[in-house]
Amino acid sequence: MANLRDIKRRIRSVSSTKQITHTMEMVSTTKIMRALTRAMEAAPYKNAMTSMLANVSAASTGENVPLLYDPEKIETALVIVVASDRGLAGGFNVQVERAAAKRLAEFERQGIKTEVITAGKKPTEFFLARKRKPILSFEGISADPTLVEANQISSYLMDAFTSHHLDRVEMFYQHAKSRVEQTLTHEVLLPVAPKNLRLPNDPRSKEASSSVHDQSSVDANQVLDFEFEPSAREVLGFLIPAYIRTVIYHALIDSAAAEHGARRRAMQAATENATEIIQTLSRQYNRIRQSSITTELNEIVGGAAALEEM
Repeated sequence: MANLRDIKRRIRSVSSTKQITHTMEMVSTTKIMRALTRAMEAAPYKNAMTSMLANVSAASTGENVPLLYDPEKIETALVIVVASDRGLAGGFNVQVERAAAKRLAEFERQGIKTEVITAGKKPTEFFLARKRKPILSFEGISADPTLVEANQISSYLMDAFTSHHLDRVEMFYQHAKSRVEQTLTHEVLLPVAPKNLRLPNDPRSKEASSSVHDQSSVDANQVLDFEFEPSAREVLGFLIPAYIRTVIYHALIDSAAAEHGARRRAMQAATENATEIIQTLSRQYNRIRQSSITTELNEIVGGAAALEEM
């Protein structure tokens, strides 16, 4: 009977866990459409900004623009890691953290000094555990980021790059390709070289509105012929900071949408696993209970037969 009590207790425990995971799955399902729509609505602006910068930078050949300068020797590099404040999202955080750590290790093997900026509690904890303190860290904003964080990051990057404190800036985050699919994305932010001005992600599937999806198909590599007044250099002076801020902000909201999708999928799998465990335990409980009842019946029958023989 003690075995039956243990199984019954475990069934109650797993059922309680199943209710939690199912609730989290429903919450993520509710939030993911809003977050995905937000990212999709911002995508056309980012893509248009990328296309415009590609055209202007191509027209500014020969002009001295610090943010376009690609140094022959990289002495200091910075990696921005965008992930989540919370876990329970499968490999969402781990993939970004490992990719960023691998890239930092590659820089260090080349004798390059490295710095890290983290957006999310999990990547901050990841690098602090490895004795690497981020230059900037943001927590509590992964599910609903704002332009404030993007402005702070971009301001630091602009000052550090123009003062030659940084020679290269790269960023890692999860791209929400759809409600169920996330892809690890790596972007080079600085220097703003024409070869780096590309759209790193494929267009999303139609998850929100077709009009937003249609607007997002912009060719960033298409170069047109423009005339600039007063000069392409001055235009770039305004355009590049706006571009960096836009790319960072879009990565933050894109990662937020990916986080909800990854958590929904992880909680759905956990709920399905809990259901299977409950079914297995229930079958085991019924078999033991049936065996116990059969044993008791045999004992009763045996006792009655013994009394008749007396």
